[in-house]
Amino acid sequence: MKPARLLVAALLAAVPLVAQAAPPAPQIALTFDDLPLHTPYPSGETPVSVVDAIVAALKQARAPAFGFVNAGKGAPGELDAVLARWRAAGLPFGNHGYAHSNLDKVGAAQFVAEIDRNEAVLAPLGMKRWLRYPYLAEGQAPAERDAVRQALAQRHYRIAGVSLSFDDWAWNAPYARCIAQGNAAAVADIETRYLAAARRDAQAARAASKSRFGRDVPYVLLLHVGAFDARMLPRLLSLYRDMGFRFVTLEHAQRDGFYAATDPAIPGPTPALLRAAPLERPGDEVCPASLNAAVPAQ
Repeated sequence: MKPARLLVAALLAAVPLVAQAAPPAPQIALTFDDLPLHTPYPSGETPVSVVDAIVAALKQARAPAFGFVNAGKGAPGELDAVLARWRAAGLPFGNHGYAHSNLDKVGAAQFVAEIDRNEAVLAPLGMKRWLRYPYLAEGQAPAERDAVRQALAQRHYRIAGVSLSFDDWAWNAPYARCIAQGNAAAVADIETRYLAAARRDAQAARAASKSRFGRDVPYVLLLHVGAFDARMLPRLLSLYRDMGFRFVTLEHAQRDGFYAATDPAIPGPTPALLRAAPLERPGDEVCPASLNAAVPAQ
């Protein structure tokens, strides 16, 4: 075979390799609940120091995020101080209810009243009309659920869904106890377990999404403004990047048809977590509180 024919044959053989484009990177939107604070905090940490650390990690990773605020939480001045930093970083925020009340416990009328009360405080500060249900409780009774959705539709809200959650909130209390006890080994252990839980959650969600839809839906991750979340955020963002995720905004993620029911004008509920099995999370056995009594006050 002549050299020219050999070259043509080689080029033709390479065509299928070029045509097989890589699958699109999975997308993840970061959301943070419970601004201005998610307790408990270790000694020396404050709502401001925690949000400063979170904002710094997001900036370093060039990752967008969306916050959800309870204006009725915190000491005087904490809400303003935290939101000043959040807004200065160009991060949007929405409504999480004035007092973080559970719809199933307070009923639709009080729940909607708390949404309105929260909005009255936050709208002048630039709040976006997005709601994250506290406890992700959208109403077990259909009448309660529908009444709230109708009120949200009348107020032109969008609901923030959650498709990824590794119960990050549950790690903050053990961390605070371990710090109080000076137990560095226990802190290192929960750091490892935290990242492992995040990885397993993402793997389970991706497997479920591909099984149900044949693709990766854009994922919406639930996080909280806790001290341990702040400590772990640089490593958590690196973990997701190493897993191939691309960070996107909440608005971008929820344009996907999977999130259609986050429009409250459409019958709910909104999409649930994609994983089915519960994940391991630390409990009272980690740095038991009974040991804190033996630690001298600093």
